[in-house]
Formats: sequence, C-alpha cells, structure tokens
Amino acid sequence: MNCQKATRLISEGQDRALSLPEKMTLRVHLLICSGCRNFNRQVPFLSQVMQAYAQGQDEKTPK
Repeated sequence: MNCQKATRLISEGQDRALSLPEKMTLRVHLLICSGCRNFNRQVPFLSQVMQAYAQGQDEKTPK
C-alpha cells in the first residue's frame, strides 16, 4: 500500500466501516509510515473543525 491509498482509506474510514482486509493493510502501512500515522491522528480533529466551521461555531464574537 502506498501513502495515497492509505490516506484515502483513513479519510473513508471517517464515513464508513472499513473491511477487514482494508483495516489490516492500513494498519501494516501505519506501522512503517510516520507521515500517514500523523495524518491518521489529525483527521478526527480536522473533521471536527470543519463541522464547527460549517455550523458557524467558529465565530465567537457577536456581530
């Protein structure tokens, strides 16, 4: 598995359950790739920030 496929699976894993083969190959890739491990740690935070932005919760000051 290359990094492009790994990051795609990480992103897709936010929206759907990955199959067992997908999980296993991704897990092996994450063991050897620090860049994808970092991406995997950041995706939940980025998703949360984007949801807050979409809902207008990023603006703390009154208008």
